[in-house]
Amino acid sequence: MILLDEPAWRAREAAHRARVARWTGPHRERRRRDEAHPVLDFLFTYYSHRPAQLEQWHPGPDVRCAGLAPRPGYRCDGGATVLDPAALPPRLRATARFVRELLVATAGRPPRLSCFGLHEWAMVYRTPRPRHAAVPLRLGAAGTDAVVEALPVQCTHHDAFRFFTAAARPRNAIQPTRAEQVANEQPGCLHATMDVYKWAYKLAPATPSELVADCFALAVDVRELDMRASPYDLTAYGYDPVPIETPSGRAVYARAQAGFARRAAPLRERLAALCGWILAPGTSDDSAAR
Repeated sequence: MILLDEPAWRAREAAHRARVARWTGPHRERRRRDEAHPVLDFLFTYYSHRPAQLEQWHPGPDVRCAGLAPRPGYRCDGGATVLDPAALPPRLRATARFVRELLVATAGRPPRLSCFGLHEWAMVYRTPRPRHAAVPLRLGAAGTDAVVEALPVQCTHHDAFRFFTAAARPRNAIQPTRAEQVANEQPGCLHATMDVYKWAYKLAPATPSELVADCFALAVDVRELDMRASPYDLTAYGYDPVPIETPSGRAVYARAQAGFARRAAPLRERLAALCGWILAPGTSDDSAAR
């Protein structure tokens, strides 16, 4: 058990807020200007964790904070505030059970590096209404459709697949469902890697905020590749394309996928350990969650 006096935990709190402000601040400015961002908005709209929630600091397990005001999931103990598993919301145990099963299953599979980001192309295949209508398609509608028809579509992620157009769905190698999520997810999938952030904040307030920020930072980098490899022309936003319609572009994408899978591995491990702490306090490797 780590004891932090008030200056120590306030320093951690300030460091966390300063770290995430590089993303939350610009997002708020864009909202004030009613300005959409086709890459970064996703991290605050598709994911339900609001900027103020991302900025909030929680110490997580096995940390006692002197002078910290009590908050949901925490209790006062001898003049310090500490995370109390008995005080966590009841729904958190069910969440932790599912998240641990999913993360362990995903981590146990080899990464598949042959999807090449075609999920974004399948979302605009043969439709006059692409999701980011204000952003042009690099190859035009016909050129985009030709890429989908020329390459195998192999998406394993249900939440990406559900945005496929009706014409694209039959072209996918499998038809992933929510019920098969644990059986299908694999660490090479960019969306599964971004979702590590979702599982981190879904376990709040038990998740140490530094871990949430680590997962968010990874999601930002993954999202950038996701959209650089998409059919959209994002050069006006400062993003050079990864042209997956070419062999060299596909090689760049696969290398980046592998790197993201390596970065996500320790985050999945820490979150799985946190799930174990929530489900059976004192029996898991609590230190791995910090």
